[in-house]
Amino acid sequence: MPRMLDVSEDVRAEIGDAEADRLLIGDSAPGSYDCTSCRTPGDSDQERTSTVLFVGDETAVLAFAHATCIPSQVVQIAEDQLQGAVRSITGSEQKNPEGSLMPEQAVLGITSGLVLIEDDLRPALVVEPTGPIARPGTDGSAGDQFLQLLLEQGFQPTPHLNRLPGVLRGWSVLLAMGQLHAVLQPGAGGGNPVAWWQAHQPLQVTEGWRTAANKAQSVLVFAAPAGSIGQQPREDLLRDALDKAAVNGLLVAATMPLAGT
Repeated sequence: MPRMLDVSEDVRAEIGDAEADRLLIGDSAPGSYDCTSCRTPGDSDQERTSTVLFVGDETAVLAFAHATCIPSQVVQIAEDQLQGAVRSITGSEQKNPEGSLMPEQAVLGITSGLVLIEDDLRPALVVEPTGPIARPGTDGSAGDQFLQLLLEQGFQPTPHLNRLPGVLRGWSVLLAMGQLHAVLQPGAGGGNPVAWWQAHQPLQVTEGWRTAANKAQSVLVFAAPAGSIGQQPREDLLRDALDKAAVNGLLVAATMPLAGT
């Protein structure tokens, strides 16, 4: 029985006509699935379903979503995030060619909050990995390179929170339907923006945060190494943690335009 699948032209171009046709007639598409957007169950036999192709530098993963959540599309995503998503979906660890287990890759955690700077409450995102970040293509022996990599991308050292950080051109924060979806960075060779960080499920933000973001049409993005900030339950505690990280030379920041509403 044919599945109720939507396969966009972009997805078809990536996977080929033969695979797209197999999906549409039900040969290679699951009946039931967990929606890649809202993470609740779906059934392509009973409801319109979107095919979503996540593409990294070396890996591509085909996922499914309720058509009412997102349309069929190709989503560019950082390779390390895509690998992490694969592990979270399969619940398995990868093995390298020698058969030894690869170390678990860190993922980026994001916290939203309002931060008082220049006598105004500014919408902010605080990015902190769950573990050390190695430079791509290395074995991690050089230690945590998270801040250095961001500095090379244009983030600024932030010894204090007295002034707004400079605008990082080409980057943006994607807010859609009042929810946080992604932090976007420039595509390779000046191509379309790609997700530097992307929510597995759109994140709720407070009404105050959303109002401040729409007013400023920008968001402050702070980043610190693993263990520097932590999950703070209140905005005053988040500010204290940011101030401490700044004083210790462990904070970088950028102002990014707001994409969406």
